[in-house]
This record gives sequence, structure tokens and C-alpha cells, in this order.
Amino acid sequence: MPKVIHFEIPAKDTKRAVEFYEKVFGWKISRFGGEGMDYWLATAGNDKEPGINGAISKKSETNPATVNTISVSSFEEAAKKIKKSGGEILRPKMAVPGVGYMTYCKDTEGNIFGIMQMDSNAK
Repeated sequence: MPKVIHFEIPAKDTKRAVEFYEKVFGWKISRFGGEGMDYWLATAGNDKEPGINGAISKKSETNPATVNTISVSSFEEAAKKIKKSGGEILRPKMAVPGVGYMTYCKDTEGNIFGIMQMDSNAK
């Protein structure tokens, strides 16, 4: 059964948000990708404790509020089910190098969420 595996907190000023979450919760946060990428991975606790890790990202049209990403076994099959059930695919399939394939979607209530097919060979 697919479950939430990642969260993204959008921010107008990502550096300010990074400082906030580091100071308030002690999260370990580091930049992901190259210098031009405004995406920060957040380790939000000990891996032996319940919960998930996430990221702080630049606020955008497809990322206006906190977004949860759901793990799926087949990207294409999940995308078909989302469309057939009245949802929308908001962006083309995107490779996250060394992690998998993902996109952002919208449910029937206007909520945005992500789907991710894990694949360490993604390029």
C-alpha cells in the first residue's frame, strides 16, 4: 500500500526557512543539487523514530503549501489512476538522479501532492 515518504515545505526565502527549522527543531538541513538549485533536504529526526524526512523548497504555483509525496510501485500506473479518478498531473515525469521518478499532482479537492517511483538508476 503506498504511503507518504517525503514532505516539502515551500518558502519565499528558503535560507530564512532553513535557519528557522534548524533553530526551532534542530533539523539537519543541507542543499540538494547544484548551486543554482534552491532545494534543501531536511533530516527531521532519528531514522529509528517514527516519521519522515523532507525538504524546504522555493514556493511556486505547483508548490504553494506543504506537499506530501507518496511512494508508488509504478509511476505510469499511478498517473493513469489519478487521471481516471478525476485528478490532474501538474508536471511531466521528472528524474531525481539516484532516487527515482516523480511529479506533482492535484486531487479532486484541489490539494497538491507528489508521487515517486523509487529507482536508484534514475538519471
